[in-house]
Amino acid sequence: MTTRELSRPLTPADAAYVIYTSGTTGRPKGVTVRHEGVVNRLTWMRDDYQITTSDRVLQKTPMSFDVSVWEFFLAFTTGASMVVAKDGGHKDPEYLADTIASQQVTVAHFVPSMLQAFLAYEPDQEKLVSVRRVFFSGEALPAATAVEADRVFAHAELHNLYGPTEASVDVTGHPVVPDELVDATVVPVGVPVANTVVRVLDSWLRPVPTGVVGELYLGGIQLADGYVGRHGLTAERFIADPDTHDGSRLYRTGDLVKWNNTGQLEYLGRADDQVKIRGYRIEVDEIRSVIEDHEDVSSAAVIAADHPAGGKYLAAYYTTTDHADSDGQGTSVSTGLDEALRSFAADRLPEYMVPTVFIRIDSFPTTPNGKLDRRALPAPDL
Repeated sequence: MTTRELSRPLTPADAAYVIYTSGTTGRPKGVTVRHEGVVNRLTWMRDDYQITTSDRVLQKTPMSFDVSVWEFFLAFTTGASMVVAKDGGHKDPEYLADTIASQQVTVAHFVPSMLQAFLAYEPDQEKLVSVRRVFFSGEALPAATAVEADRVFAHAELHNLYGPTEASVDVTGHPVVPDELVDATVVPVGVPVANTVVRVLDSWLRPVPTGVVGELYLGGIQLADGYVGRHGLTAERFIADPDTHDGSRLYRTGDLVKWNNTGQLEYLGRADDQVKIRGYRIEVDEIRSVIEDHEDVSSAAVIAADHPAGGKYLAAYYTTTDHADSDGQGTSVSTGLDEALRSFAADRLPEYMVPTVFIRIDSFPTTPNGKLDRRALPAPDL
């Protein structure tokens, strides 16, 4: 369509693209994102991270995942070069390391699950010396993984980003500083990007104090229009901002966060990840964080599985660090480490939050976007 064929001139508030996200329900939702939101996101990244004409941006994220938006367009807003990876290359650590080296990539992104797989491959650090900025988003970034990434990408600055599809990719950011992560389980998601608003509110839409868990609400120029053809869901998730009278909206993320003592947001998990076990309401991410504190665990995931006799029980999956003893079987349930983890969790959690089974796996299954695929985890053996 040419400009002459348009019924009116285009404006920054017009739709730039529609991208689908399954969210937690499994039913895809088409999110309409505006030009002005995407431009703000790209401008912020260009200016805050000083992306220039000398940079080479690795485009490896599938276009169905919104991280691909800045990988596609950042180069066009800065004059940088774009290095396009082969189809499926984002899941091949050896290919990625070789491509980074041969194409002298300076800017790259990893979803934490894929970052863990890349680090487990133990890439030659000499192949990564060209990289000067690495960004992480899409999942919570475990502190231990971030510290290892800082060692491997020795010449790069690392940054943890956060944002839903409904807010033009990313709305907060925080640099990875290993010295700050000594007693941490995850890396903070930081502070808002330019022209965005973040609020941590309780169920009555009141701000919560520092250190208190609340739900994250987002506002500002990066908010999407809503969901295509789903007006009820749009009204439910995009609400009127109670603190303004100019028609401003907030997006209810469903993410649980808190402000820490340094003024940074910490991501704690999904509100809808709460499960009920024997009448107790439980946050599975809280259990995951405890398991990942164990020195032999590199990453973990906890699910509520259906019990054959009825009800639900907790199953914990984990991968081990290099120095941990491994039998190489990948799905063993009755190892010494399983029992050690059970005792470790029991010392730190109430009895009802200790998983019934612990399952060691070689690596976590991922979706095409590189996120953890919970549905593909092996079935627990009771």
